[in-house]
Parts: sequence; C-alpha cells; structure tokens
Amino acid sequence: MNIKRMILEGEGVSLDFKKTITRYEKIAKTMVSFANNKGGKLLVGVADNGTILGVKSEEEEKYMLTKAAHFYCRPALEPIFEEIYIDHKIVLVAEIPPGDNKPHYALAEDGKWWVYIRVKDKSVLASKIVVDVLKRSNEDQGILIEYSSKEKALLEYLDEMGRITVKQFCTLLNIGRRRAQRILVDLVLSGVILVHTTEKEEFYTAA
Repeated sequence: MNIKRMILEGEGVSLDFKKTITRYEKIAKTMVSFANNKGGKLLVGVADNGTILGVKSEEEEKYMLTKAAHFYCRPALEPIFEEIYIDHKIVLVAEIPPGDNKPHYALAEDGKWWVYIRVKDKSVLASKIVVDVLKRSNEDQGILIEYSSKEKALLEYLDEMGRITVKQFCTLLNIGRRRAQRILVDLVLSGVILVHTTEKEEFYTAA
C-alpha cells in the first residue's frame, strides 16, 4: 500500500483522513458510509490537507475505532488495522470492508440510527430510496419488472430530459411519493435507471 500516493490523491469515495479520533458518532458515520458503498480506508494521523502528523497512541486510536465500529454501527463492523511508518511517524490505517448485510446504520448524536452513504469525500444521509435499494440488494432473487405505462412514461421522460427527481416523477404521473419511490427502487435494482446523490439533491438518469 503506497500511503504517500494515496495521501497525494486526497480524500474521496473510499479514503478519509483523520488527525485523531475524537467522537464515536462522527467516526461511525464515516465507517458506515464506507460499508454501505464498496468499502474504504481511514488514515488516522493525517490532517485534512494531507499533512502527516502521526498518532500519539495507536492503541488508543484502535480502541476508539473498534468501540465505534461495534457499538455505534449496526450491524457492527470489523475494521482491519495496519500501522505504517512514514517519516518517523505512525499512521494508523483502518480498512472498512464493504458490508455483507446492508444497510449499515450509525448512531447519531440525536440518539437515532441513520444510514449514510459516501458522496465524493463526504458522508451524507441516505434517502429512503437509497436505503430501500441497499436493503433489497441483499436479496438473491431477481427483480421482475412489469413495464406498465408508468415505467414507460418515466423512461420516455429521461430519454428527452436526461434526469428526473422524485418530486418531478410524482408530478409527471400524478402519483403519491410512496408509490413513486417503490417504482424507482425497482428500476434502480434492475439496472434500468441510476440514482445520483449530491450534497444538495438526488436525481435519476437512465442507466
């Protein structure tokens, strides 16, 4: 693992820097967002700008990370640790594998459990649709898509406009939000449409 090269590339979908672990809730959110995606690595002892500071006590950082992974993540996560010496300093690498049993929830400071996903270098709250997609992606049986006029209208709209939000979809078909969400989840799981989450909004495009 070439840590220096990883640090140069900067934080992203599968990489996060932490100077030190201070709050269980905050680190659980990052871990869960990795597990709900394709996994990721936390580099402890590295500042946001990539400066290598090193850790004072790797045992203490490991304890904090393990406690967050076991008690602040549901289902619990098992980080894989590695200590790397760079420029006479220790950087603790905690690898979070992709979860087998998605979605993973993190305990927030409000005492509630929330699902987070990784968007670029941020851990953001997952929408109801993304949570449903994660839940159902564990199921082995395929999705049987029945192309009714609703699916057809959506795909024609995407063909013309390129993208759509849940609100626009409800208006387009004059249906309720719950029904719209169900149709969108089925289409995402069957690979017909893609869901895009940004920090500001969520929208759908044809796959």
